Amino acid sequence: MKKIAVIGSNGQLGNCIRKIAPDFENTYEFIFTDSQILDITDEDKVNDFFYDNKPDYCINASAYTAVDLAEKEKDKAFAVNADGVAYLAQACADHKCILIHVSTDYVFDGDTNLSYSEDDFTNPTGIYGESKRKGEELALEINPKTIILRTSWLYSEFNKNFVKTMLNLFSQKQELGIVADQFGQPTNANDLAEAIMDIIETQSKTFGIFHFSNYPETTWFEFAKKIAEFSNSSVQLNPLTTEQYPTPAKRPARSTMSLDKIEEVYKIELKHWENSLEESVKILTQQ
Repeated sequence: MKKIAVIGSNGQLGNCIRKIAPDFENTYEFIFTDSQILDITDEDKVNDFFYDNKPDYCINASAYTAVDLAEKEKDKAFAVNADGVAYLAQACADHKCILIHVSTDYVFDGDTNLSYSEDDFTNPTGIYGESKRKGEELALEINPKTIILRTSWLYSEFNKNFVKTMLNLFSQKQELGIVADQFGQPTNANDLAEAIMDIIETQSKTFGIFHFSNYPETTWFEFAKKIAEFSNSSVQLNPLTTEQYPTPAKRPARSTMSLDKIEEVYKIELKHWENSLEESVKILTQQ
């Protein structure tokens, strides 16, 4: 039976993979780790983990994701998002293991009116994006059998995310201001988990960088409006400009990614973000 190591299994994506793992229990053995079980910034511990478990696939769902805090914690961000990825990639290469590494749309600067393809020039605007780009580069350089999945605006019923934050604020506030001039693609982490398993189940693998998200593009403001609609909230939402809502880390103005490659190569069925959001809000409001 093939083994799948899920690194960072207490995060959004890790929990979503854990949720669907029973559907594959006759085909794969899952090994779930979190930072307490496996600190990926410790090379010796990574090597010991691979020697002991010998996984066939390694899904790296772990990351330093505090976008604003990263501006002050550069070393910590690079330790997890770059050095840790390098250690995983080397261990994968040593044990002939396929690495599936999750990256971000924040590797782009957002200074375009077009959708980014996988081959487009990367130019991060902050430390978080820089550290994720470095992780991509190291993974591909060290382990040829690497699949990088860039995703965006991830949410789910697990952990902290924009959807859960909005639902919480809707219950406390009568009025909220939301940024309306940043464009991107919301992604339900459950859809990403299913896509990863579809890729693993594909017999002939194509390695390299792929984009995955729900579609089409939207703004944070329109995203919030749909969350309010699906949760039957009466909150008043007001559009803000990025200038009106300054943050320590600069966000890309438009980080929309082209999804053609993953559709064509892996035949992944993509979902409209509103449909996936409605399903997620239904789960969250019933909890």
